[in-house]
Amino acid sequence: MARWEPDPRGRLLDAALALFGEQGYDRTTAAQIAERAGLTKATLFRLFADKREILFQGQAATVDTVRRVVGDAPDDLDGAALVEAVLDALVAEHVPEQQAVGAAIAELTASSEALRERAVHKRFVITEALEHALRNRLQDDARAAVLAWAAVRAYYDGFDRWTVAAPGADLRPLVAEELAHLRAAAADPAVRTG
Repeated sequence: MARWEPDPRGRLLDAALALFGEQGYDRTTAAQIAERAGLTKATLFRLFADKREILFQGQAATVDTVRRVVGDAPDDLDGAALVEAVLDALVAEHVPEQQAVGAAIAELTASSEALRERAVHKRFVITEALEHALRNRLQDDARAAVLAWAAVRAYYDGFDRWTVAAPGADLRPLVAEELAHLRAAAADPAVRTG
């Protein structure tokens, strides 16, 4: 009998990344991923709907984080401060070891239409969750939509830069720079007047 090992989600992610790198996303089966991870195919499908979801397993935690941070924030925070609090919380969830994993997922996503579609869906779901939380908090639909879009855009643009930065780079200033760029663009009179 095989010895039980912890973290089946992490083992499946490691196995999927290795196999996708070796033989490509389309040629890799869920059964091969499960076998490489030392798990059964039934376990894989108990944890994930399909092989694609292994790469996007952080979506639910990210949605929970944005909802929790906005919901638990002090009442005196304005929209900009709420966005900064959300971004700080999202950045805090990343450890340096995730930089290489993020880079591998980004490379795979760029090479697969199915993964690109799933990545777009993930961003949409996170943006929608943040917009809803901000709308409830700010009681301003338009402001909530703009703030949510800017926050998620800044987070992902900073994250993309982090995945290609030198190992050990700090994610926080990259996300902050992206948010500052978006704020500057929105404040530009040419943008406001069209």
